[in-house]
Amino acid sequence: MGGGAAILSGTVSIVQANIQRNVENNSMFKIGGDLLVNRLGFGAMRITGPGIWGWPKDREEAKKVLRRAVELGVNLIDTADSYGPETSELLIAEALHPYPKGLVIATKGGLTRPGPDRWTPNGRPDYLKRCVEGSLKRLRLERIDLYQLHRIDPKVPMQESLGALKEMRDAGKIRHLGLSEVDSGEIARARQIVPIVTVQNRYNAGDRKWENVLRYCEKEGLGFMPWSPVGGGRSLKDKALKTVAKEQHATIYQVAIAWLLQHSPVMLPIPGTSSVAHLEENVAARSLKLTEAQIQALG
Repeated sequence: MGGGAAILSGTVSIVQANIQRNVENNSMFKIGGDLLVNRLGFGAMRITGPGIWGWPKDREEAKKVLRRAVELGVNLIDTADSYGPETSELLIAEALHPYPKGLVIATKGGLTRPGPDRWTPNGRPDYLKRCVEGSLKRLRLERIDLYQLHRIDPKVPMQESLGALKEMRDAGKIRHLGLSEVDSGEIARARQIVPIVTVQNRYNAGDRKWENVLRYCEKEGLGFMPWSPVGGGRSLKDKALKTVAKEQHATIYQVAIAWLLQHSPVMLPIPGTSSVAHLEENVAARSLKLTEAQIQALG
């Protein structure tokens, strides 16, 4: 082996060792067993307009946020065709395409938008197939790494909705499938239809309604992507959070994110923002290490 090849081989070995170490110390997670991501991701809902409707007031700032996220090591970006609708996906492509190697873009389909702050499920097979095709086009992708059913439509049998997405996966247009806002029984039934690798439910330090689903995901090795990971700030202003934040010289939002990361090894928080400064503040939460006493104080 030549000197150059030996150096390259050594470099690859170091990189692989670093990746393995990061997996072992729980700073990274393999979605579906093969998509290696840093556990703190970015949610791209807030880069749209008020009411998650239309274009943001500052389109260039939104793109700066996306680019800065990647610069800071974020390689999991979560979006949906209903964010805007469509504008979030379009902005991601405008800002980041051609995508850097290793960037995982997760998107969702199955919610329609009658207007600002309004969401209506549509799980019809033909509609979901159009959703996938539309997301592929807007994101400029040949295959979506993680496609999530945004909501189970009570008017459509799960078998039909997930069957359509399975067809798209089998056609090579989707790599992995996930669910959103589901209970453990629904996940188990869905997994009888098609492999499921992630679950995205509302969850944060002040709202732990889905704790049982988180434990199910841990048991089954599924990624758990908590949406509203800091609760919009509304549920995070209790005394314990303020105390821990003061002790850590951090904000309550940083403590809330750090708590999520330490609460479970399958937790993949996706805090979102339309501000570069706020993004940098969120990402800095990765370095916070809460003590056992602080974790106990937070409950």
